[in-house]
Amino acid sequence: MLDTAAIPSHGGTDGLGAALHDFSTNSNACGPCPIALAAVQQADATRYPDPAYTALRAQLAAFHDVAPQRIVLAGSASEFIHRITALAVRRGARAVAVPAHGYGDYAQAACAWGLVVCHAPDAGAALHWACEPSSPLGRSDTALAAWLLDGSGANALRVLDCAYHPLRLEGHAPPPGRLGGVWQLWTPNKALGLTGVRAAYAIAPQGSEGDVAALAALAPSWPVGAHGVVLLQAWVQPRTQHWLAECLPTLRDWKARQVALCAAMGWQVLPGSQANYFCARPPGGDLPELLRYLRARGIKLRDCASFGLPGVVRLGVLAPASQDALRQAWAQQQPKEFA
Repeated sequence: MLDTAAIPSHGGTDGLGAALHDFSTNSNACGPCPIALAAVQQADATRYPDPAYTALRAQLAAFHDVAPQRIVLAGSASEFIHRITALAVRRGARAVAVPAHGYGDYAQAACAWGLVVCHAPDAGAALHWACEPSSPLGRSDTALAAWLLDGSGANALRVLDCAYHPLRLEGHAPPPGRLGGVWQLWTPNKALGLTGVRAAYAIAPQGSEGDVAALAALAPSWPVGAHGVVLLQAWVQPRTQHWLAECLPTLRDWKARQVALCAAMGWQVLPGSQANYFCARPPGGDLPELLRYLRARGIKLRDCASFGLPGVVRLGVLAPASQDALRQAWAQQQPKEFA
């Protein structure tokens, strides 16, 4: 029997199915992107993709203005996280630096290899992770300032998770390409509102030909299937980028409304989020019971205990109808039910 306790904590669909109002993921609530959705629906699943992904790598390279040899395809961000951790081990890594509050797969992959997990920045680590904007807090990652100051970082592998870069709603960050010696990890399915399609890619720093070859050797054949290929091809189309740009003002309005709603409910909103999600601390002391109460009413929030933030939830920005469902469910609870 599968040990469910060993499965990493994630938002999204659970044993009860898909929640009607799912605040637990950071998917673009304006999606799905119609261009990408049509491409996925029309994908030819009767044939293997090109195992070298020649055309796709050229398209992604042109989109980012880099050489195709720097593009590494991945089955998902999580798959790449585990693969580059394996590469770090082959290079002699004994420690991995992760954000104080960040995606759990960074640490999970390190622990699977018996590596020491420390918080970034840490000069003794051979693999460093950063995410900009960060998750779950949506803030600037402090590791980036250190990376900018000390340049290439000697022989350490540095990876910037760009999962939420396309969904930044506030503030500014240096373009990922300005960070010399840093790998970029891109997962467009969140920005496109199609998280069920698993596909990702990384951009290697210049001069990393040996590491690119090593990652290719560590990969299974066809890490990205036909549906992932067309998703990534749709991602680089100008029409898709135009659609995404038009989503951002709507998401900003929805976010402002949702933050105000949480504050009106008496929830403490943690400041600083620049992304299409934020964290809040509901009043009362029994958060698990509150989450069960809401889940039974079709509403799912992301418990941040696995991020090292007990008593806090992360809420992806959703449309007003879902926000109103949350407000109504909160108003209907018994006065001291979760105190």
